[in-house]
Amino acid sequence: MKSEETWQYIHSERAEMADTLSTLSPDQWAASSWCDGWSVQDTAGHILAAAEQTPANFYKEMISAGFKFNVFADRAAKRLAAIGPDELVRRLRARTTTTNHPPAPVIAMLGEIVVHGEDVRRPLGLQHRAPEAALIAVADNYKRSNLLIGAKRRIAGLRLRAIDADWVSGDGPEVAGALSSLVLAMTGRKAAHADLTGEGVAVLGTRA
Repeated sequence: MKSEETWQYIHSERAEMADTLSTLSPDQWAASSWCDGWSVQDTAGHILAAAEQTPANFYKEMISAGFKFNVFADRAAKRLAAIGPDELVRRLRARTTTTNHPPAPVIAMLGEIVVHGEDVRRPLGLQHRAPEAALIAVADNYKRSNLLIGAKRRIAGLRLRAIDADWVSGDGPEVAGALSSLVLAMTGRKAAHADLTGEGVAVLGTRA
C-alpha cells in the first residue's frame, strides 16, 4: 500500500474515532479499555499522542523516560487524557489531515489507530470495522514484525485465517475469525480470543 493511501485510511479512522468519542458518556470515558491499566480516556490520550507526535519530540520524551517505551507511552497518555473529553475530540479531529508521525513506518500509524480504536470500542460494546484493505495492510505488517509489539513471535507456528476477508498467514494449528479480531490477537489482546476458533487459539493463549 502506498503512503498516500495509507494516510487516507489513517485520517478516515481518526475521524471515525473522534465521532465515536464524541458520543461517549462520562461512565464510558471512565471505563476500562483493552489496554492494560488504561481507561478509555487514557487510551484516547494515547491515540492523540501518536497523532500529534514528531520525531524530535519522540526522542525528547524517550530520553526523559529513560528509553523505557512503556513509561514513555504511559506518561503521554495520562498527560493528554487530563485535557478532558471535549479537547481530546477537538484535537483528534485536527489530526485528520496532518501527516506528522514519530520515527516509524507510516503503516505503524495505521495499526495504531486501528488497534487502539478497537481497544476503546470493544469493551464498550460498540461496533466498527475498518476498511478491509486497511485491515489487510495492518495484518500483513504485524505478521512480519516484532517491533515493540512482538506480533511475529506471538503467531509463530500458527495458521491465521480470516473468515470475512481473503487473508491467510502461516502454517500450523489454525486460528480463525474476523480479520479485526485476528489483528487484535496478534497484538496481544487476549480478550479478542473469545471471537476466534480453532486449535491454535489455545496455543495463542499461552503466549504473552
